[in-house]
Amino acid sequence: MPILDPEQAIRVPGPWTHRDVPAHGARFHVVEAGVGPAVVLLHGFPTYWWTWRKQVTALAAAGYHAIAMDLRGYGGSDHTPHGYDPISLSADVAGVIRCLGESDAIVIGHGWGGLIAWSMAVTQPDAVRGIVTVSAPHPRVMRRAALRPRQLRKLGYLAGFQLPFLPENSFMKADAERISELLTKWSASPQWVDEAGEMYRAAFLRWPTAHTAIEYHRWSVRSLLRPDGLRYMSAMSAPIDMNVLQIHGAQDPMVLIESCNGSDKYVSANYEFEAMQTGHFPHEESPDDFNSVILPWLAEQHK
Repeated sequence: MPILDPEQAIRVPGPWTHRDVPAHGARFHVVEAGVGPAVVLLHGFPTYWWTWRKQVTALAAAGYHAIAMDLRGYGGSDHTPHGYDPISLSADVAGVIRCLGESDAIVIGHGWGGLIAWSMAVTQPDAVRGIVTVSAPHPRVMRRAALRPRQLRKLGYLAGFQLPFLPENSFMKADAERISELLTKWSASPQWVDEAGEMYRAAFLRWPTAHTAIEYHRWSVRSLLRPDGLRYMSAMSAPIDMNVLQIHGAQDPMVLIESCNGSDKYVSANYEFEAMQTGHFPHEESPDDFNSVILPWLAEQHK
């Protein structure tokens, strides 16, 4: 039996509203709070919307319409056989924004969610007013950084994710204990995992999340020389004509902070970089400091 029922973890009650939204040929679970300009929050691996719980409440209190969604293949959203490439995922988020009655939104994304934010700025610009990327260098910059031995060693886990069945099995063992292990390993201050780790383990046990979450990583490697991957990287060479805030943990042990160098070259509008004294999860490891970074930046975008 799971340590916590997955549905209880996914639809945990709080000062927010749970909704299921049809968009881009699938159904997406979102959590909403507040009224005002829309801010969409995109999680990364191996979390789900819950990773933004402290930002949802802070944004709502500050006068924003906070929308935290489960990405395709995670949490309460549909777990489809396909659609785990950045262009499809960007269309998912744009569809959710419009189905919620918003013309556009500021998009904040962590990890894979950050890569989607970068991608939306190019492929779905009409749905995005600005982006905040967290622990996520620009995709073309990250591709080059991954060729350097120091960063490549940190991404060694990706090789194991290319195997069939074995990664899924390893994540399902012992009530998804490996999830807590990764969260701890990738954090500089892992105390937060004691509070939240059980929630992420429970949500990951909702089959087939263990498979669909890994499909993101399989696409990232297998598409390197495929036409779809080449087209995506070519498209991402376009300048981003909207304001960008990039946040990264100075002690990130998985995506090194030096791997962000050069991301600004792809932004033709205003670009800001903020280094926080955290690991890979700034918004979890130091939520108050994280909020104190994003809220003033958001206020500037809506003057």
